[in-house]
Amino acid sequence: MDRPVALRSATSVAVGAGGPAPDGAAPAPTAGARDRSAWSQALLAVAAGLSLYAAFPPLGWWAVAPLGVALLAVACHGGTARRGALLGLLAGLAFFVPLLRWSGLEVGPVPWLLLALSQAAFVVPLGAALPTLLRLPAAPLWVAGAWVAQEALRSRLPFGGFPWGRLAFSQADTPLTPLAALGGAPLVTAGVAALGGVLALVALDRSRRTALTAAGLAAAVALPALAAVPLAVRSGADDEQVAVAVVQGNVPRLGLDFNAQRAAVLTNHVEATRGLAADVRAGRAEQPDLVVWPENSSDIDPFADPTAFAAIDAAVRDIGVPVLVGAVLDGPGDKISNTGIVWDPEAGPGDRYVKRHPVPFGEYIPLRSLARRVSSQVDLVPRDFAAGETVGVLDVGPARLGDVICFEVAYDALVRDTVREGGRLLVVQTNNATFGRSPQTEQQLAMSRLRAVEHGRAVVVSATSGVSAVIQPDGTVSHRTQVFTQDVSVTSVPLRDARTPATRLGVVPELLLVLLAVAGVVLGRRRAGTRA
Repeated sequence: MDRPVALRSATSVAVGAGGPAPDGAAPAPTAGARDRSAWSQALLAVAAGLSLYAAFPPLGWWAVAPLGVALLAVACHGGTARRGALLGLLAGLAFFVPLLRWSGLEVGPVPWLLLALSQAAFVVPLGAALPTLLRLPAAPLWVAGAWVAQEALRSRLPFGGFPWGRLAFSQADTPLTPLAALGGAPLVTAGVAALGGVLALVALDRSRRTALTAAGLAAAVALPALAAVPLAVRSGADDEQVAVAVVQGNVPRLGLDFNAQRAAVLTNHVEATRGLAADVRAGRAEQPDLVVWPENSSDIDPFADPTAFAAIDAAVRDIGVPVLVGAVLDGPGDKISNTGIVWDPEAGPGDRYVKRHPVPFGEYIPLRSLARRVSSQVDLVPRDFAAGETVGVLDVGPARLGDVICFEVAYDALVRDTVREGGRLLVVQTNNATFGRSPQTEQQLAMSRLRAVEHGRAVVVSATSGVSAVIQPDGTVSHRTQVFTQDVSVTSVPLRDARTPATRLGVVPELLLVLLAVAGVVLGRRRAGTRA
């Protein structure tokens, strides 16, 4: 197959007669390579970012993710760390500005562009490191470690990080997806980046030796992915099954003030649940073992409002099985809590899970007085959400489930904790109504699909206005809803106890890949110093 046009054209100016390169390393830059115009490098960097964007929903062209990695590598090859840093920033902006455009739907362009810039900043050190890493033997492996290191940093910093746009989340249903069961999302990212490094290596040096090296490195990615396939199997007849009802009550869109809107959303979920109960009695629907409501299904604190309490309690008693209710509760102190409540038809409300990672600038405002100088929109969050302290493992009827709320599905540790603490089924309670029909919903759904494979668990996504979905342990979607519709479904899902290698290993694969990146930079600089 011919090389992509961008890589092929870059090769013509990036490769010369600088002598043979070490096996698996990009060839040493020649005078021609060093004299490439800044414009051509910048265009390659922008193309890299746009290719990465195209790998994610709404386009979902997952196969171009390695191409994006390759284009940035070719752009940075032969340059200085400073030039690589600037190219990394360009690529990051071209990627994150379109990817995160949904974040400005309610608050305007300033917060959206600041968020995109903050994420693009993490690609700067990656770009700075690439010229050094590309000079090493087996360069694609060092490149893979560097991509994982970049994602590890921005998944944690600042304010707990923002993992959106990790390469792994573009691979919800691809040949690389099974790697998630071996080493979690970091290993999937490494696989994508390594293949991108292989593409770059071939583009930069057309020699037979390089082709053989590239083939070996590609096999080093493909073989573990094939070996992991049995770990991501479909639900079997021998699995213990439970029937889960997912209630998507939907939200009113126009004509209501804030309080009326909250009451209408709660009423929608109450009426949808009571409708299911009527269908069960009439034999039109299967009796569920448990029911899941989404995040914000009751923005009215039922413990402070007797009317809301009575409405929820009546719906739960009508369906006759426990319901996981998503509610916003007053407290502690002057804060509020994003909470999942187990509501039993006989005992009433019981165990709770409070969201452990509220979204900065969405559910709480760090440095509020300073942030207000940037945008008055911060006052749309008048009260900060408190952070929960306990892992979201709840017994809901016959199922011991792991509950994560909305954006928490993007954080490796938050999901992994629920499985390690005994969750046999994963539930994602979410409310994406604010983001309308934007790609945000599909991007988040892709994360849930990868988590299913990573931990070998079925995942139930319950969304206020869509997309709600039931995902089997191999990542396949057995049921999904449309956005801004009311929908109630009853689906059988497996309960599992076995743990994948990724669950058992936890952060170890990511740590090893980060150390690989650090070692590569140190080694590359020492080699450069020795040659000097």
